[in-house]
Amino acid sequence: MEWILFLILIIVGHIGLFGIFKKVDIPAWKAFVPVLGKMEWMKLVGHPTWRVALLFIPIVNFFIYAGLFVSTSNSFRRYAFWEHLLAVVFAPFYLCFLGFSKDEKFNAPAVTEMNAFKEEAKEAMKSENKRKIEKLKQSPYFKSGGREWAEAIIFAVFAATFIRMFLIEAYQIPTSSMEGSLMTGDFLFVSKASYGMRMPNTPMQLPLLHNRIPSSESESYLRWIEWSYNRIGSTKNVKRNDPVVFNFPEGDTIVLHKTDLYAHTKGRYDYGHLLYGNRIPREKLHDPKLFELVSRPVDRRDHYIKRCLAIPGDKFQIKAGQVYINDKAVENPANMQWQYFVTATSEASNLLSVDKLYEMGVNEQEILGYLESPQQKIISMSEDKAKKMNALPGITVQRRDRSEATDDIFPRDSNYDWSLDEFGPVVIPAKGATVEINTENLSIYRRIIDVYEDNDLEVKNGVIHINGSPADKYTFEMDYYWMMGDNRHNSEDSRYWGFVPEDHIVGKPLFIWFSLKNNRLFGGQSGVRWKRLFSSAYKFD
Repeated sequence: MEWILFLILIIVGHIGLFGIFKKVDIPAWKAFVPVLGKMEWMKLVGHPTWRVALLFIPIVNFFIYAGLFVSTSNSFRRYAFWEHLLAVVFAPFYLCFLGFSKDEKFNAPAVTEMNAFKEEAKEAMKSENKRKIEKLKQSPYFKSGGREWAEAIIFAVFAATFIRMFLIEAYQIPTSSMEGSLMTGDFLFVSKASYGMRMPNTPMQLPLLHNRIPSSESESYLRWIEWSYNRIGSTKNVKRNDPVVFNFPEGDTIVLHKTDLYAHTKGRYDYGHLLYGNRIPREKLHDPKLFELVSRPVDRRDHYIKRCLAIPGDKFQIKAGQVYINDKAVENPANMQWQYFVTATSEASNLLSVDKLYEMGVNEQEILGYLESPQQKIISMSEDKAKKMNALPGITVQRRDRSEATDDIFPRDSNYDWSLDEFGPVVIPAKGATVEINTENLSIYRRIIDVYEDNDLEVKNGVIHINGSPADKYTFEMDYYWMMGDNRHNSEDSRYWGFVPEDHIVGKPLFIWFSLKNNRLFGGQSGVRWKRLFSSAYKFD
């Protein structure tokens, strides 16, 4: 549907250009010739014709077209700020207005007139000719200081929005799920072009906001226009062990509380997390007096960063915490973390104080609490750090066993007794691959078929129906990936919510531009991690 709308806008724009060419005695048929028409348009408003080449460069072409529309408006003596705004926002229709309104007359190439005005103004200022300066202020090309600032700010926001949308964006690491590699309080720049530039699903949005308006329950975008998934480039560039930023797959439905009783859910939990984690019963989640359920498109779901461990077609499995890809044990990331039980004797209990642990390189996010007393703590740390701590007198360190199956582990089905340390095997879906489906394994593929690839999935009398027809096989329409955190026992990742679809892939982290200890600038155990500034966010060794 969006391509039909896009095509209509292009046709309307060319019709408008047809009318303009007719007014200025340029052969009107040239408006419909792709390159030739743009060259004639450039010459008409005074731009050099070589700029046509820039129209073929993604992102850059937005700015070239914006300049063309403004210059065209000026060429028809439409100089006001609001007229320029209309020319950019409603470009195709504005061209039709200029081309077919009998009252609109072409004046002269606006860029040529603008350049002449700038030269006169420069000369008048140099010679301090006050009379000439006052006269130039009457020119339609003269802009007051207020308008100069307004246009500069709008252009800056416009440019920043497009750069953020397609090329590069800043992110912050809010949790410890990648601890040992990326740390809580790291600020990253992420390349959105590394895996192909993804077109927005919801182009109508407030600039520089992701999904929520600050200090508000309102979303920062409108769903009046919603485009399907398209990308310039390919996610096949995603490699095993790449750190990847992606939209949270289960973030399509967000729970907002309406009472203080459930205030802990605000801005933190998705529907699936609360439901399948047995945190809140289904009937309460669907009670409109208690909660509001907000549905979000793919590009407006929260951002996560994890390490890609398996790519489409891989066989994935975890045995005793060790990941196997295609039946081969993978090399684990440097400083990968596990949860450990740390027990101290009475004489050594001071070694488990927050300050002492901090001296040993354990930060606040890695201290997960204690068991029966402050002498027994659960700490996330690397194997090397655990060995060093275990060597201290009066300290015993034991790695936590997370092999017990729980009901919030993917695919949340009693047929699969998988856990954080014992998982799979499962084959990562690849585009074009076909699998047999039945009521026993449907839970693995249900979300792919029903949600990610937008089919009508039902089970009637033990028979699977897809889009109304019985089905015992399914062919995948997208590639999928398996993402996990380096903090293996303290990361909500694919082991909880399954596969990451290719349309959720956002980009690749480039480098850390700022980093705060414990995510604080001031206070105890805070400050800047100077050694991490401008270090690579891609190579974590």
